[in-house]
Amino acid sequence: MKQRWLCALAAAIVLGLIPSAGLAWGQPEESLRLGGPAGLGQGTPDPKLVVTGQIVLTHDGQRAQLRVTATIEPGWYIYSVTQPPGGPVRTRIRLDPSDDYEVAGDWQADPAPVKKKSEAFDGLTVETQSGKVTWTAPVRLNPSVDPSRLTISGAVFAQRCDQDTCLPPRNFRFTAKVEPAAAEASAGPVRGGAHAPSSESARAEPVVPPSGPSPSASAFDPDQLKAHLQRERDETNLASQMLLGFLGGILLNFMPCVLPVIGLKLMSFLAQAGRSRIEALMLNVWYSLGLLSVWLLLGTLGVVFSLGLGEIFRYQGFNVVLAAVVFAMALSFLGVWEIPIPGFAGGGRAVAMAQREGLVGAFSKGILTTLLATPCVGPLMGSAVAWSVRQPPAVTYLVFASVGLGMASPYLAIGAFPKLIRFLPKPGAWMDTFKNVMGFVLLGTVVYLFTFLEATYLAPSFGLLVAVWAACWWIARTPLTAPIHARLCSWAEAAAFLGVAWIVLFPGIDEMIPGRYSFGGVHDVMKARFDRLIEQRVAARTGSGDRPPQAPSPESAAGAPQHGLPWQPFTTRADFERLLAAGNTVLVDFTADWCPTCKTLEALVLNTQDVRAAVQRHGVVTLQADWTYEAPEVTALLDLLGARQVPTLAIFPADRPNEPIVFRSGYTVQRVVEALEKAPSAKPAATVMR
Repeated sequence: MKQRWLCALAAAIVLGLIPSAGLAWGQPEESLRLGGPAGLGQGTPDPKLVVTGQIVLTHDGQRAQLRVTATIEPGWYIYSVTQPPGGPVRTRIRLDPSDDYEVAGDWQADPAPVKKKSEAFDGLTVETQSGKVTWTAPVRLNPSVDPSRLTISGAVFAQRCDQDTCLPPRNFRFTAKVEPAAAEASAGPVRGGAHAPSSESARAEPVVPPSGPSPSASAFDPDQLKAHLQRERDETNLASQMLLGFLGGILLNFMPCVLPVIGLKLMSFLAQAGRSRIEALMLNVWYSLGLLSVWLLLGTLGVVFSLGLGEIFRYQGFNVVLAAVVFAMALSFLGVWEIPIPGFAGGGRAVAMAQREGLVGAFSKGILTTLLATPCVGPLMGSAVAWSVRQPPAVTYLVFASVGLGMASPYLAIGAFPKLIRFLPKPGAWMDTFKNVMGFVLLGTVVYLFTFLEATYLAPSFGLLVAVWAACWWIARTPLTAPIHARLCSWAEAAAFLGVAWIVLFPGIDEMIPGRYSFGGVHDVMKARFDRLIEQRVAARTGSGDRPPQAPSPESAAGAPQHGLPWQPFTTRADFERLLAAGNTVLVDFTADWCPTCKTLEALVLNTQDVRAAVQRHGVVTLQADWTYEAPEVTALLDLLGARQVPTLAIFPADRPNEPIVFRSGYTVQRVVEALEKAPSAKPAATVMR
């Protein structure tokens, strides 16, 4: 009776946690909350909050300043757009997607928010805005747009509070147009008027180079760059890109991301030696179908959501869940529990396990292999994938399918001709040792996944692994010979435990239970601690303000590491364009910590003596664009280059910045040096931007 009650409670918890799992998955909060107004509590007044917008043009007519003003009813307040995490819901401003414009900077508030420590949030600084507040942000317009007819729509997502209560957050829509007075004043500076920003928010003005471009420099024009890349794409045909994708898929089997899972397939190959030819072929066909299913899913993400190859690893929730899955597999290989899928190592002898591999196990292995392979953009396939996502959906699917077929082709060949694996030893007791070794290899994969988690996710992610360990141990306590209802109960209890652990460890509960009873997960606590530590260390350093990238001087280049480039971080498009306008040749390396191919190319190609000598000889500015986490400016430039993936290397010559030399499928020292030799040398006296 007690067991049935516990099982029912676990099932209720699992069902109750399903909605919260979506909140905690790690999606952008705007996508979760911008769905519409939230309901008000019974008897609670609905205070007014009126949001309006205005567009102010600059003198060139191609840049503007967007001003969004919120008027809050007296006695009520909202939280700022810069509200530190771990506390109340911060205000967010989201604009409707449009090709007519793009936001070129951060939002600045006028007046500045009121800041004070809050005991309700463990001493966290709470930033509030009341009365009337105006947010400003620079906007870059599409040259083909008539500025006088421009309309920008969006929503302000805010939570209204007074001294006694807080209402559920909701959206407040607005539409901004170019005001007649603002259009007439566009010939002058954008300052002034009823909504003139304070001196603190002056940084939100459109960035204008302090001096014009050098006479020898050409202006950077995104439209000309798009036209140049479109001409290149028009000269490319589908057959050649499918061939490149197929060959790249074959090479993907030898990339470091895939190696931990190859051991799984080696064990199944040994088992297939004792099966009929048809049965062995079917197992490899289902393994290949698992590979193809993920590649087609990646193609769908590119078609529907414009997600590039490997971009899913930028989402922390996906990395955490993948680490937990790989960790559970490692525990199975080490004998802690047995995954109930034939073909995955578990309790008992590995030989018996291998001999009963089923179609579901083969399909699951194919899925896992491809998921671990997505951070690795192998040779040849990079340019094919980048080209395909700019084509019609049918073409995109064909190219992605060709990559999947290339990756699956060795296994299909072995399934059709089993004699190809005669070099492998016969099944025996050694497979138990091999199984355990592969378990430790998978644990190493978990460590690798941890290397590109945000610092604030490390502690809760480790806690989740401990919870997974406990759940697997609990499932293993119920023998496989037990009745089906007992085994289902153990799984439900383990899933309920994991669900509770997820909510305690990661954010999400504060959104399900708003108000004074809400609390953040361990992740929120770690983030607050990390933010305080950063603030303390920054405050301890004097004279270390932010500076945009600058062209390297001979002295600074001489002080760089002997075999490394003088890398500077890619910050904003405005700073990047200022470097081009000053007559510099700019090399941009698009990289990410979750991309082992990127790190390999940087070590073996970019940070070498030959490339360094060419960079120093031509005075090239070297920027590193980090795409590990959310980086809208980096994503925008990748989209402009038609390469939603890493590694990507782009060289913008000083005399033709709209015709960059782009490497999307890897590169060699010789090719990079040749590309740098084609670019004009910068002036000896480099321009320094302040």
